[in-house]
Amino acid sequence: MTGPTTTRGRLLLTLGLTGAVALFLATVPLHRDWFDLSVYYGTVDHWLHDGGRMYDYTVPGADGTAYGFTYPPFAALCMLPMALVSWSGAITICMLLNLAASAVVLYWLTGPLVRRHARHRWFAFAVAACLFALLEPVRDTFSFGQVNLVLLALVLFDAWLLSTGRGKYAGFAIGIAAAIKLTPAIFICYLAVTGRRRAAGTAAGTAAAATLLAAWVAPTASRDYWTEDLWDTDRIGVAAYVSNQSWRGVLARLTDPVPPSGAIWALGALAVMALWAHRVRRAAAAGDEAAGFALTGVAACLVSPITWVHHLVWLIPALTVLVDTGLRSGTPPARRRRLLSTASAVYVILCSSVVWLWRFHPTGVDGFLGSNAYVWICLGLLLALPVREPDVPVREPDVAFSPPPRRPDVDPSTPQRLPRWTP
Repeated sequence: MTGPTTTRGRLLLTLGLTGAVALFLATVPLHRDWFDLSVYYGTVDHWLHDGGRMYDYTVPGADGTAYGFTYPPFAALCMLPMALVSWSGAITICMLLNLAASAVVLYWLTGPLVRRHARHRWFAFAVAACLFALLEPVRDTFSFGQVNLVLLALVLFDAWLLSTGRGKYAGFAIGIAAAIKLTPAIFICYLAVTGRRRAAGTAAGTAAAATLLAAWVAPTASRDYWTEDLWDTDRIGVAAYVSNQSWRGVLARLTDPVPPSGAIWALGALAVMALWAHRVRRAAAAGDEAAGFALTGVAACLVSPITWVHHLVWLIPALTVLVDTGLRSGTPPARRRRLLSTASAVYVILCSSVVWLWRFHPTGVDGFLGSNAYVWICLGLLLALPVREPDVPVREPDVAFSPPPRRPDVDPSTPQRLPRWTP
């Protein structure tokens, strides 16, 4: 990596980038005013202080739709501390949690790249943080008061355990994430498909134990959620809304105002899962844990019935894989240019909020292509995200998420343990 040649130049550039990003974030017109956080805060307050039913509390949205709590009851248990503080206190807690999760995600994902390619690590991390903050899914997670970055950090913690030879402890964090929100449950499937039976059992057991704890603490809410509210898709939002960047969102916009065919959605979802299973098995055989987790995050965005833009933080690991592969010394120059150009294009689109240009009229060829731009990115990543083969040279063998060299006598179909991931 190249950059300013003096410490003063790097410091000035860092301050300039930070100031520009802060100014943009403070003035961006798509701030969400902590809408989702207001739903969480109002729900736990209504349930704990007013004795109301957890899933009866709703908040009207800008589109006239009433939105209520859509997560499992265990999530509400985790959010109970908000009921003890003021609204400003809840915002502060949410911001601090998201900042901490962002720091963890950045360190785990970009740390190996920085250690391999950067001469001045603090400067590289500062630039990476500025680039990270500009991503629309990240901006929306902060401004909605969402939990996506915290869940991503939990999932990546288990990725770190698996990549450092601590697989016997892996699964707890994924289980907790799946008990808070259903989307991360696909990572339990990832563990099972790639032969990590112990970790998969730990994750499933942890999720079940957390769910049973919530059922013991809040039996009525648990019964309401698992028998009624989970299946009420109207609680989540309008599937055809342009923010829904999933396979079902594509179908809903094509057929709006008629609901999309459940059979067509299911067939598409099955096709996505079949392709995902094939690709993550290949990643496991190559020992590329990063690609396996990244592909799983991409598949989660596609098959989920609702994937709001802020859910697309699950694409960040895939973006990191693209950049890392493009920067490796063993990558042929033509492929390197192609990978880095692709990563740059994906990054710019994910920062652009381009889908909102078709918020009111997602029709015609341009509407079909533009309003589903993030879906096309997901499909492209699922199909073509590079899996690092064992013959790709690595400068530092002691780096996480780097495919190890494989001995000739090792069966290539057997998942290999990655080299130790050190901070």
